[in-house]
Amino acid sequence: MMDATTRAALRDALGDAVAFDAPLARCVSLRVGGPADALVRPRSVEQLRETLRLCRALDLPTTPLGGGFNTLPLDGGVEGVVVHLRSLREIEVRASGEIYAQAGVSHNTVVKRCIALGLGGLEFAAGIPGSVGGWIAMNAGIGEREMADALREVEVVRSDGSALERISGADLQPAYREMRGIAPGDVVVAGVFETSPSTSDAVRAEVDRLLARRAATQPLDVPSCGSVFKNPAGDHAGRLVEEAGLKGLCEKGARISEVHANFIANSGGATSADIVHLIERAREAVRDRSGIELETEVRIIGRPGAAESHR
Repeated sequence: MMDATTRAALRDALGDAVAFDAPLARCVSLRVGGPADALVRPRSVEQLRETLRLCRALDLPTTPLGGGFNTLPLDGGVEGVVVHLRSLREIEVRASGEIYAQAGVSHNTVVKRCIALGLGGLEFAAGIPGSVGGWIAMNAGIGEREMADALREVEVVRSDGSALERISGADLQPAYREMRGIAPGDVVVAGVFETSPSTSDAVRAEVDRLLARRAATQPLDVPSCGSVFKNPAGDHAGRLVEEAGLKGLCEKGARISEVHANFIANSGGATSADIVHLIERAREAVRDRSGIELETEVRIIGRPGAAESHR
């Protein structure tokens, strides 16, 4: 737990941008998880840098958080400072047609801007929930396209707050659901995306097609975190979980979706412990049946709660 002296130092430096013992269930799509020792919502890149410099001086761990669509905070809460980037929402369309978007800009905002201006190339983002920072950090995508395909440049703040640096798209070293050219601990604050001339009608039609496909294949009517597992090479995690007979499996308020077996939904009253238990059940069942070790795509952060510790 964070001591009174540390809390006072954070409060004096950051004012009402910091909250203590802040419930993270409000910040993530699964609506579960314990509190952050401290939750900081920086209103500018400079305040983000100040936050990271202060955390380094106080020897506090930091955890960046964007839209919360790919994050599972455990019931025991998260140590140190969770840096919630949703207030960084600047978006600009440049004369070149490139779009500059800060980490907190939502997929809905990007897509609406592209439709309004008839800019193609980012329609695939309509199928990806969350915000720009998370998209970039995990190289989010769908089967046909991923973020690295459209990125010209990424802005990051170094983990100690010392510098704002720009990384060329050519140096990002993208891989499946990760961006290796971004150093561990550095915080993505913005991206510059390439677009191509199109028409509003054409962009809207492609967006509508992708959203319809998503609605037909994913459980959008209940809280979930998107894909729980990464797809193993040459296969699909959802198919493997379904083949293991786990579609619809429940753990109290958590359920492996009947619509798509790579989704775990909070059907009401679930805890992080319930969801973690289903993740482990699915991983074990797939391992036993096929010998494949599934790797989680959802980012699990924080301390186990009492229920998790005693499983």
